Amino acid sequence: MPESQIITLGCRLNAFESEVMREQARAAGLSGAVIVNTCAVTAEAERQARQTIRRLRRENPDAPIIVTGCAAQLDPARFAAMPEVDRVLGNAEKLDGARLADAGGPAVQVADIMALRETAGHLIGGFENRARVFVQVQQGCDHRCTFCIIPFARGPNRSLPADAIVDQVRRLVAEGYGEVVLTGVDISSYGMDSHGQSRLGALAAAILARVPDLARLRLSSLDPAAVDGEVLRLLAEEPRFMPHLHLSLQAMDDLVLKRMKRRHDRAQALDLAARARRARPDVALGADLIAGFPTEDEDMFRRTLDAVEEMGLTFLHVFPYSARPGTPAARMPTLPGPVRRERAARLRTAGDAALARFLDGHLGRRVEVLVEQDNGGHSAHFAPVELDFDADPGALVAARVSAVADGRLVGSLPA
Repeated sequence: MPESQIITLGCRLNAFESEVMREQARAAGLSGAVIVNTCAVTAEAERQARQTIRRLRRENPDAPIIVTGCAAQLDPARFAAMPEVDRVLGNAEKLDGARLADAGGPAVQVADIMALRETAGHLIGGFENRARVFVQVQQGCDHRCTFCIIPFARGPNRSLPADAIVDQVRRLVAEGYGEVVLTGVDISSYGMDSHGQSRLGALAAAILARVPDLARLRLSSLDPAAVDGEVLRLLAEEPRFMPHLHLSLQAMDDLVLKRMKRRHDRAQALDLAARARRARPDVALGADLIAGFPTEDEDMFRRTLDAVEEMGLTFLHVFPYSARPGTPAARMPTLPGPVRRERAARLRTAGDAALARFLDGHLGRRVEVLVEQDNGGHSAHFAPVELDFDADPGALVAARVSAVADGRLVGSLPA
């Protein structure tokens, strides 16, 4: 029988967990199944999950289809009712190989994730065909942003022990992975659930100190309200700590941020960007931004748009607001769809211009590229690079930026 196929939708944590499921399925002897790891960040993400499931059934008429992930955790009955679906597993159950392989068990196995207080550390052998690998450091979220349903799909904040994380990183580096990305639902809250537990910056420092062969350490999305000083110290002093921070801003107008129930305001976000640049003047800053949140007027939106230039943001993830049933924001007055889409387009245009300036600024410079596949990879600042010479996947190579094309740097052999 062929190996089970895993379809990953959504975030980096889902990508990590899909690799855990792949290894768990192999160990449990599950083969020939199709496992769909869903996302629930928006109603559109759920719609796409259902569409994907229907397509997979057409393509795999005889394979058992197992649906799991955040959308399945939140609404297992809806997915169980789909004729294409054989079994539904929750976010905790999906990481248990015995449950994955138990075709004779209940068709729906979804526990109350809000009751969980611990997260098991899963060692994985690495991501297939990748030079970069994600390592989970925590699970869940204790915050209640008004637009977000994810805490109810992931449960409360639960941090993994630092020693287990270091051991995982050491094992992956020994297997040849050059870059590790620390990931989770809310990694800025790492350690805040356990008295005496180190914070995220201390964890990153411990990894770098105890795994000296690790070439690159990168962080996934950060809450601007909880970036600790040790993160900025590493940014200033540790060359293996990548000069790229991605911030979960969502908006940059104080009233919108308050209605989102975010924990930072505009001044705090601007100050964080300034402190990051004092620590590392060439740091690349990315951000998640929501356009057209309920009640947002043009002046409120303009403050978010202006922040792209004020903060020197480079890599934008822009989302037009999408009402998520079950969240407080879904009960707020919603802006017309065309307004939300038009504002998202303006943010993306600003982001495209900022990225173009950022990439053009690299012309003639020397960059180090982690090669991923097809002679492509990323620089330390997470700029995409296409090499015009051959290099092995997983190699860390020096290149001179000779051109910018199609939103990527072109890297040539240094003179």
